[in-house]
Amino acid sequence: MRRGGAVLGAVLVMVLALAGAAQAGPKEEKKAIQSFAAGRYDEALEIYAKLYADTLNPVYLRNIGRCHQKLKQPDKAIESFQDYLQKGKNISADEKAEINGYIKDMQALRDEQARQQQPPSTPPPPPAPVEPIGGAPPAAMGPPGVQPGYAGQPEATQFPAPTPGGDQQPAGTLVAQPTQQPESSPVYTKWWFWTVVGAVVVGGVVTAVVLSSGTTKPACPAGVTVPCQGP
Repeated sequence: MRRGGAVLGAVLVMVLALAGAAQAGPKEEKKAIQSFAAGRYDEALEIYAKLYADTLNPVYLRNIGRCHQKLKQPDKAIESFQDYLQKGKNISADEKAEINGYIKDMQALRDEQARQQQPPSTPPPPPAPVEPIGGAPPAAMGPPGVQPGYAGQPEATQFPAPTPGGDQQPAGTLVAQPTQQPESSPVYTKWWFWTVVGAVVVGGVVTAVVLSSGTTKPACPAGVTVPCQGP
């Protein structure tokens, strides 16, 4: 008798618990629907998760997936939708197509979030400037209208500015030096002077010999009968 009363009491407690859960279920479900409609998806998710844990009804898995979908949590939403398709009973073809559409949307959202989380690509550094090998340095810029390095233009001469307070020039400057004229040597050291003197002496000697010899008439040539006139 005692044992039968204990079993009956346990059964009565279970019936009362189930009845209380059945009465609380509609209230919690109504609250979850209101929270979802108001955009309080975190609150609705919490209520649907509790209802599924109490009843194991697969319908709540669909609602849990919808809450994750609104919260932009693609991985959890996909998992809940797939669990609903596996555990749900008497799911129509239209509803399956609708759930598969939700899954595709969540997969696209997951890929987009993955791309946004990737760090931006760093552009490659600019190439180093190429130095000329064995080339001459660029020509200095000349005056306006003159191309650098043109051979027909004379180079500009730069004269250093005078240094105030003295003749000392700063280091690295160039000063034009006056041109030194060669010293003139005496005339008697020239070779042509003695040549002229020798010619004059020889001419004087010849003239003196001619004058000292006197004037004579030349003899007429043989066979000439007329008087021969001398010079």
